[in-house]
Amino acid sequence: MRYGYRRRRCACWAVVLAVAGLAGCQQQASQPEKPQTMVRVETATLTDYAPTVRLTGEIRAQVESELSFRVSGRVAERLVNVGDHVTADQVLARIDPQEQQASVTAAEASVRATEAVMRQGASAFERQKSLLSRGFTTQRDHDQAEEAFRTAQASLDTAKAQLGTAREQLSYTVLRAGAPGVITARSVEAGQVVQAAQAVFSIARDGPRVAVFNLHESFFTRELANPAIELTLVSDPTVQATGTVREVSPTVNTSNGTVRAKVTIERPPAAMTLGAAVIGEGRFQPCKLVVIPWNALASGNGQPAVWIVDPQTRAVFLKPIAIEAYETGKIMVRAGIQPGDTVVTGGAQLLRPGQVVAFAGGAVQ
Repeated sequence: MRYGYRRRRCACWAVVLAVAGLAGCQQQASQPEKPQTMVRVETATLTDYAPTVRLTGEIRAQVESELSFRVSGRVAERLVNVGDHVTADQVLARIDPQEQQASVTAAEASVRATEAVMRQGASAFERQKSLLSRGFTTQRDHDQAEEAFRTAQASLDTAKAQLGTAREQLSYTVLRAGAPGVITARSVEAGQVVQAAQAVFSIARDGPRVAVFNLHESFFTRELANPAIELTLVSDPTVQATGTVREVSPTVNTSNGTVRAKVTIERPPAAMTLGAAVIGEGRFQPCKLVVIPWNALASGNGQPAVWIVDPQTRAVFLKPIAIEAYETGKIMVRAGIQPGDTVVTGGAQLLRPGQVVAFAGGAVQ
């Protein structure tokens, strides 16, 4: 009986296991397949990209000069301030002229002394010539009188030249503008001792005006489509003018990494005064680039990349790209994407390499 009981119990367990296995297979067979990730895609196409650059600059004079005294001394008076408009012969400042005036006085005295010596020598020479013609003197005395006269004459010429130099040095104690313009800076006050050639004033001369901009050096890697630069006054956008690039600095400013460029303004409006802020706008030559929306950008090994869909298998893979420029809502791709590539523009956050995707809307846009 025990043997028959064990056979019945084993048979029961076999039935239970068979039923459980059948139920498990039915449950596994009834599980639905995992749906494919839905993504939005676009087909890459080449687009003409003509970037526009807009920068803020400042109106300045085409010619700016630093004025300085040509002699050293103590500033006796300063007659102009920053912002004053001056004429060509207007006096800007004076140096105490006592030292130079003393030199002029000494030179004048030297001239008078040499003139007296020359007059005496001239009289002696004339007398010797008269005596020699009548035979009352020797040739030797005549020649000595002539030599003394010529020496006195040369001394007088030297004294007069020294007087001219002294008077010129005296004139250097007065600083004049030299050309009409506006004083833009000053660096001295009355009573200050200045050295020769030390900058005293800066003047922006009347005449042509330029707009000065500080550009990043990368701007010079492209060529402008039109040499004309459109200029707009910041304080009044209705005031506009046109200019052309006149000068580009050959060096880079080490403090901010920019290059200074000057744009000559053609017929500048009266409202574009010195120091006024203007916006300069220029357009570069167009080039062929692929434009993608900003949300298509991904990262691969720390570098910009996009997800590309294989047209045969619809599997995605990450492809690095080279970016030309960023604009609002879009990215200009220089390299890495070929025309016709299917680029994922939505849902890229859920992707992994080799994943098969489905297109939202059922078609490539």
